[in-house]
Amino acid sequence: MTSKEKQRLKREKFVEENGIILLENVSMNYPEQGAPAIDNISLRINKGEFVFITGDSGSGKSTMIKLLLRELKCTGGNVYVNGYNTKKLRHRQIPMFRRSLGVVFQDFRLLRDRNVYENVAFAQRIIEVPSNQMRRNVPSILSMVGLAGKYKSDVRKLSGGEQQRVALARALINKPSILLADEPTGNLDPNNSWEIMKMIEEINEMGTTVVVVTHSPEIVNAMKKRVVTMRKGIIVSDEEEGLYINED
Repeated sequence: MTSKEKQRLKREKFVEENGIILLENVSMNYPEQGAPAIDNISLRINKGEFVFITGDSGSGKSTMIKLLLRELKCTGGNVYVNGYNTKKLRHRQIPMFRRSLGVVFQDFRLLRDRNVYENVAFAQRIIEVPSNQMRRNVPSILSMVGLAGKYKSDVRKLSGGEQQRVALARALINKPSILLADEPTGNLDPNNSWEIMKMIEEINEMGTTVVVVTHSPEIVNAMKKRVVTMRKGIIVSDEEEGLYINED
């Protein structure tokens, strides 16, 4: 057995025993801030779970997403994602690590100079998927998100809901084990918000672990998923089929 195979089996065993996401006594301190953004929190998310991370502005929820993506390196404790200790990842290892993650942001982050097809295909080009496979994969995922007929469209001319569908297709095309969504409905009207959340729920039902950061009580309370509530950098509640907890 090669060293790479041994490492893969070790990661798979870790995920099986400890969860696909594990935070152990994690803190994140920014030098310019007095109080820590995240203060000694621990959290386990198992494979296939759907988890909402909620809390008011400044609670630490977006910092948590950045730690899971390894955009930030925690200043205390350890963050494990898919068996990787993100604190120990070298800079050159980060792109490979992120291939197992799909990410959707509030502001879509689409390539404004490319059409719908090219925005989604971009994620496949990064990992050097052969062109013949890409020509099958991109239409398939666009059909899944209801954009089969818009593959040539200019993304700048799409509605907000359509742009978020493109972003979702791009996040999913490489079949990530984890989908991280940071305020995915923040710029959408109620109808489009529900459509996007229904798609994310369907993706979860297909086996993808989903973590959604949101400040929408309506969505959280209606979907009846696990809810982790943060306040001033700590976890104040973690409930199965939880409700959105408003600040007093």
